[in-house]
Formats: sequence, structure tokens, C-alpha cells
Amino acid sequence: MERVVTAARARRLARVLISDIAAYAGDQVRIGLEKDDLFQRLAGEIARARVYYLQNVDESIEERAKLFEFALVDVLVYGHRRVQTHIW
Repeated sequence: MERVVTAARARRLARVLISDIAAYAGDQVRIGLEKDDLFQRLAGEIARARVYYLQNVDESIEERAKLFEFALVDVLVYGHRRVQTHIW
């Protein structure tokens, strides 16, 4: 893979990686939200995605870590906002 050198491409890569986790995990996302242990439940998958992301996104992108964290919340949490949970 060619090294990511723009914030827009870094944002897209983060969202794709997290979307893949959500698709692969299936009901584990819903269960994790309901039991309020989503990030612990998917810790291994998230860690692998984070390593891949950081290895492929250039350090010159100042907000690269924030872009990954935002994708986690936006795709995994907000993307499943219809799940009934005590969190909201």
C-alpha cells in the first residue's frame, strides 16, 4: 500500500478499517453497546487496525491519531445509535 500523506486519505482509511471491524464483528457491536463493553470486546481487532493505520499513515499528518479515534466513535458508536443501551 502506498503511504497515506493527506488527512483526507487518512480519514478514509480509518473509516474503512473500522467499518470492516463492524462488519466482521456483527452482533458483537450491538452486544458491546448494550453491555457497555464495546471497546474491550473488540480490543484485539481495534489494536490490529490501529497498528495497520499508524504504519501506513505518514507521521506528518498532525491529527492522524485523532482521525482514527474519531472513526471509532463515528462508525462503531454513532453508526449503531439505534441500539437500545443505557449509554444514551
